Amino acid sequence: MSEQKLIGLPRTEFGKGAARRLRRESRIPAVMYGHGDTTTHLSLPGHETMMAFKHANALLDIEVNGKVQLALAKEVQRHPVTWDIEHVDLVEVKRGEKVEVEVYVQVTGEAAPGTVVGLEEQTLLISADASKLPEQIEVSVEGLEVGEHVLAEAVTLPAGVELVTDPEVLVVNISAERTAEEVEAELEEAEAEIAETKGEPEPTAEEAPVETAADSEESTESED
Repeated sequence: MSEQKLIGLPRTEFGKGAARRLRRESRIPAVMYGHGDTTTHLSLPGHETMMAFKHANALLDIEVNGKVQLALAKEVQRHPVTWDIEHVDLVEVKRGEKVEVEVYVQVTGEAAPGTVVGLEEQTLLISADASKLPEQIEVSVEGLEVGEHVLAEAVTLPAGVELVTDPEVLVVNISAERTAEEVEAELEEAEAEIAETKGEPEPTAEEAPVETAADSEESTESED
């Protein structure tokens, strides 16, 4: 994947107010962590940054004050509703340096008829050259039958990529497709469990005992 070039501006103001002002200017507050204890506070262009992060594990060329540094996203904070990027944590990397990243799993192929493909692991942790990170890892389920599965150790990785995830982790599981009768039976069982958990229903207004005047007088006498 080619590097995504972004022009960063030094950032000297901090806090929520400063961050809001940057976003109004279509810029995104960011922090870039270097090797050792170096930290650079900067802002990134909003649109270009959004486009860059459409690619998973994008390698970024960050230019600040004429100096260019390769970086990867460590954490991207997004607005819970609009999904706009609100803040980015970056980590400096060097070409040829091995880094560990999470990569999404993409299922390919068609399993046998009457089966359901269950993706048990959404991502795999891998180690690879910072400049040669895959956007996704493909796992083929072509022709797999009921009861078959794919463990992490069986996933074919691109050249130069090493698996860090536990090799015994279940990535894909193939199960039998449920019939309409089985689904209906499960729903009925769930409804029965809910009814049992709730216990006896509260008495309705019609079923509730009515206190008479005599009952009230008797109660008052016993309290005295």
